[in-house]
Amino acid sequence: MVAPVVNNTRRGVTEDPTAKVKMAAIESPATAALDDLLLASPPAANGTGKPALISGLQAAPAQPFWASRRWAWWAALAAIWLLATAADRLWLGLDRRLPSWDQADYLNSALDHGRALGLLPGGSWQGLAHLLDLSPKIPPLASLLNGAVMAVAGDSPDQASWALALWHGLLLLAVAGWARDLGGKGFALLAAALLALVPALAEQRLNYTLDLALAACTSLALWRLGRWQRPSRLGGGRWPGAIIAGLAIAAAVLVKQSALLVLTLPCLWAAAQGLLRPWRRLQVLAAVAIVVGLALPWLHHNWITTLGGTNRAVIESAASEGDPTGLNLASLLWYPRLWPEQLGVVLLGPALGVAPVAAWIGRQRLLGALRHPVQVLPPGWAWLIGCALATWLCTTLSPNKDGRYIAPLLPLLTLLLARGWWQIGLWLQAWRGTALSWGLLALGLLAAAGDLAQRQARALQRQDPSPAPAAMAELRRLVGTKPTTLLVVPGSPDLNEQTLTTYGRLAGGRIEARRLGRNRREHPVVLNRSDWLLLATGDQGTTHLGSRELSRKLRHDGRFLRVAHWSWNQGREVELWQRRSDPNAASVPFDAEFMRLARGMERGPGGLRALFDRIGAEHQADGHFLYQQRVQSLAQQRLRTDPNDRDALWSLALIETLRNRPQAALPWYLRLEQLDPRSPWPAAYRAVVLLADWRPGSAANVLRATPDTVASHPVILALGNLSRGLSGHPLELESLRVSLPEAIAAVKAELQAEQGR
Repeated sequence: MVAPVVNNTRRGVTEDPTAKVKMAAIESPATAALDDLLLASPPAANGTGKPALISGLQAAPAQPFWASRRWAWWAALAAIWLLATAADRLWLGLDRRLPSWDQADYLNSALDHGRALGLLPGGSWQGLAHLLDLSPKIPPLASLLNGAVMAVAGDSPDQASWALALWHGLLLLAVAGWARDLGGKGFALLAAALLALVPALAEQRLNYTLDLALAACTSLALWRLGRWQRPSRLGGGRWPGAIIAGLAIAAAVLVKQSALLVLTLPCLWAAAQGLLRPWRRLQVLAAVAIVVGLALPWLHHNWITTLGGTNRAVIESAASEGDPTGLNLASLLWYPRLWPEQLGVVLLGPALGVAPVAAWIGRQRLLGALRHPVQVLPPGWAWLIGCALATWLCTTLSPNKDGRYIAPLLPLLTLLLARGWWQIGLWLQAWRGTALSWGLLALGLLAAAGDLAQRQARALQRQDPSPAPAAMAELRRLVGTKPTTLLVVPGSPDLNEQTLTTYGRLAGGRIEARRLGRNRREHPVVLNRSDWLLLATGDQGTTHLGSRELSRKLRHDGRFLRVAHWSWNQGREVELWQRRSDPNAASVPFDAEFMRLARGMERGPGGLRALFDRIGAEHQADGHFLYQQRVQSLAQQRLRTDPNDRDALWSLALIETLRNRPQAALPWYLRLEQLDPRSPWPAAYRAVVLLADWRPGSAANVLRATPDTVASHPVILALGNLSRGLSGHPLELESLRVSLPEAIAAVKAELQAEQGR
């Protein structure tokens, strides 16, 4: 819809129309070719071989002011970003909602990474391993950058949201750069303006999740990958392009692993095409090495927790929510049915209206175009359409579905919508001239902006939020910067453990809020271990009966005292409770019980089950894991007295395993193996730690060195087959098909025997 200037004069000299045609074709070949396809019709009576409408349009192609002024184009793009950012900041200033579960979780992750980098109060640099500990399920790049923004802007939710403005800026740059390759500078600015007005993306600019960052990085990666894979005559297949594409792909994967849904098929296509050309093979390998080299440290450190978290977030969550799976009709239409709302009718309507009109005008050539669509499309458009289809298909195949998960596709759809708007502008200009075209463009953008403003005004939450900030401010006043765990019984979007942690850690605070007590088995842990608790009167905001029962128990337990309370909603109050300071009410340390549970590992599966049944709740009760430091000091002290103290050795081995420090855990398991060579379990644990550290060859050597009585144990046999199979002996994996069921049966027998004792 951007109208060209029909009669452009400069310094009093009228330009030759033929020269204009040539310059336009050079600057925007894709636009000229697509116009020719869409507007083709039988020869006109004017003798030009084209209809009068098209002949007049091409005799005076677009020459906007930014065509000869590079700074003006960048200034216009910056103005789009500034206007969108100003609107977002105004909305954030008016809205009073608190960050909910997911938003607060990402805020806490950003704060963790900012502190680990030494940029925020309450933290310092403790090495790469400690930094990687902070991202056990989701890659760390977005949290690292968001934490750096917190160091400049502040750590409150509204201040931290400046990071979203930067991610939006990156998204605008990627889409505008991509659109500039497709249709020139004017088309790029139109695409950027439409992108800023897409309702679903505007919502993500206010929603502290990773969806905007993911959309920005995947758009950047697809654009740069598309530039590299295009023909050499168009600038593709060059080393700088391969390196930039590799870095962009790595960045997208390190923002969130779901980037693979967007990038896998385009990357495989581009790599396959590159490997067919000898001069591009090294570039493909270099790009792969960049991606693997940058993602590998995080994946190696956290691959077990990543797999577990992905299973819970994707498979289990989809099953519990009843999302459609596979390629059935409900699944295929799951996201398209959301697009009118996500993209907005104002943006979607004009672009969709182009299709039937263009099909009618070019009906004689439409059949041929459908037979060879890739050949007739201008350069770059086949890549865009293919990426859009691949993103939609792979996201649809993902079991867990949510409206925001399709965010990476929306920028690609916006580029396609912008092409429809652009075509309307070309038609209008040829029909009634530049003024009408520009005027209707302005009206269309104003209508889209008005629709977006109405949506966001309706989304404003003006009522008073929950007292979570006030409660955490009071607790910070009482405990200062002392590491503190607050156990939370209520659960609601504005009063939950993640949100409370966010406000408990402002300005250097070290309060970790944890949710515990939904299961009755956890009640003794809460009553015996906790020092600070947050309750609600009346409905706790949760359907878990265990939480309501725990609330009643705490109020009638003489070891706790209510120290503060605040009004909430529905006539309820939020209450802060503290364990009394008298010795009879003191909390029971976990240290001795941990050492007992650690020693139980020498019994094998039975001891592990007892450990797993308890350790999760205990870690919730001690959010800072302070017990580990105390147990470690006690164990080392006992080893100085007795180097063979098995309680101490098992405790140190378990602590290092829980900390994900395989190199530190291995020596303790080795000493235990030497103390009890007849037991298969120290060797089994040692092999498992080596396998988790991606060292199957070392694990195979450990198991090969065990005595015959140990080597014949079914678990040792299965681990040996697995280790040797992963070490490059595929026949061992075939043997695993026999030894693994036997190992599982042996473990079940051990558990039953333990239960019978």
